[in-house]
Amino acid sequence: MIDSGFETTSLRMTLLLLVTFQAPAADIDRIMDAVVAIAPLAMGKYDRNAYQSAHGIERYRPLDGAAAGAETELRRRPGTVEVSFELPDDQALAARVVEAIFQAHSYQEPVIRIQPILASRSKGLDDRANPNRWWNTTGDWKKVAAPARETA
Repeated sequence: MIDSGFETTSLRMTLLLLVTFQAPAADIDRIMDAVVAIAPLAMGKYDRNAYQSAHGIERYRPLDGAAAGAETELRRRPGTVEVSFELPDDQALAARVVEAIFQAHSYQEPVIRIQPILASRSKGLDDRANPNRWWNTTGDWKKVAAPARETA
C-alpha cells in the first residue's frame, strides 16, 4: 500500500487519488464540468487536468432490473472513452466528485474507480534552458506548422 511520497531535485511524488470513469464520448464535457465545479483538477500552473482515451467499445448485457430490461444478446457500444484525473487524498472530496460523476452520467451503473497513487508534482524550478522541453524543441503546439512541400 502506498503510504507516503518522496522528493527528487526537480519534483515531489505526492499521495493522490486516481479517479477513472468510462462514458460515451459525447457525455464527457458534461461530466467533467460537474467534476471541476467541485475540484479544479489543478496541477502546478494548469487546471482541468485530465486524460481521455481514444474511443473504444464497451461490452455489456442488461439483466433483470436493468433500465433497458433483460436482454439475451451482448451489447457493444462504440465511442466509449475512459477519463482519468487526480484528486488530493481526501475521502470527503472524492465522495462529492463520485456523486457528481454519477449524477451527470447517462448510465444506470457507471464504471467509476478510485485508486491511491504516487503522482509527480514539479517543484517549479527554472528549466528554460532544458533542451528536452517542448518550447526548446518544436515550439508551441498551438502554432500551425508550415505545409509540407511536395517534391517532383
